[in-house]
Amino acid sequence: MAKGCYSTDSILRWMGYFAQEMGVSPEKIKLLDICGKLKNVIPFVETHKRVLIFADEMHEDLFYDFWEAGFGEYDMWYGTGLEESGQIKQVKIKEVIHKKITEPTVIFILNEKTRESYRIGMKNEMFSKGPIKYVGHEIRAVIMSMLGVDSQDTICLVDAESIAIEAAFVAGDGTIICVENDKGAKETMEDNVKQFGVHNVMIVPDLGPESMEKIPVPRLSFIVANKHLEEDIERLLKKNPNMQFVIYTLELDILSGIKDLFAKYNISNMEVTQITVSKTDKNSVFVTQPSPWLITGEVL
Repeated sequence: MAKGCYSTDSILRWMGYFAQEMGVSPEKIKLLDICGKLKNVIPFVETHKRVLIFADEMHEDLFYDFWEAGFGEYDMWYGTGLEESGQIKQVKIKEVIHKKITEPTVIFILNEKTRESYRIGMKNEMFSKGPIKYVGHEIRAVIMSMLGVDSQDTICLVDAESIAIEAAFVAGDGTIICVENDKGAKETMEDNVKQFGVHNVMIVPDLGPESMEKIPVPRLSFIVANKHLEEDIERLLKKNPNMQFVIYTLELDILSGIKDLFAKYNISNMEVTQITVSKTDKNSVFVTQPSPWLITGEVL
């Protein structure tokens, strides 16, 4: 057995141990094996009350990462080795932030106050500040619904920073490809990736040949339309001839040209949705947010 790898039998024994110690059914404990892997640990802990994590030296600063994410007061039990040997330590995460993981380590985290729910339409205040103007969170919730992301999905997002973070939460075993050719937007995207602890986000500067060679094949592309829209569509179709598209735009001239553009590249099933959100301001006056058009289509 390779160092840091837990067998199925060992994982089940550890789960049985903690289920008995905590007095809960094993089905109420969520498992995450990150040995030798880059997984989205922070979002996983945030959305589960009881988490059993199998880690190795690849994640030596994991305890510090937990503290930085705001988990300092969470109760944690941890032990080293591939088998339970009775040497389990109970601590608050804040007490071990300087401890490095240098060998196979089992970690049980308990936080009964956690809401076990997916956060769709996250508030813009949660994201890193920068030159990016984030779409309203109500509109982002609709976009996420239209994308239909699954846990192993590969999706390409062009200039869609906050959508990328929410998609990364869902596609925990997939890849979110972010195309960021603006230096400030790229740096803000990198800040968001670090802040939310998502490891399945791949940032590329463009959709040129060199970048396209590096990325996996996406099922779907979400594009915030710009002057390079046709070029982006053409390059993405070379990567996946059966690509599905969702185009976001606030510009009427771009909307008016989409039908012909889709026809040129044999993109079918075109649908157009406009989203309008109005909210009251501090004076109880309704203020309408920018109302984007979302255009969907796919190559059959």
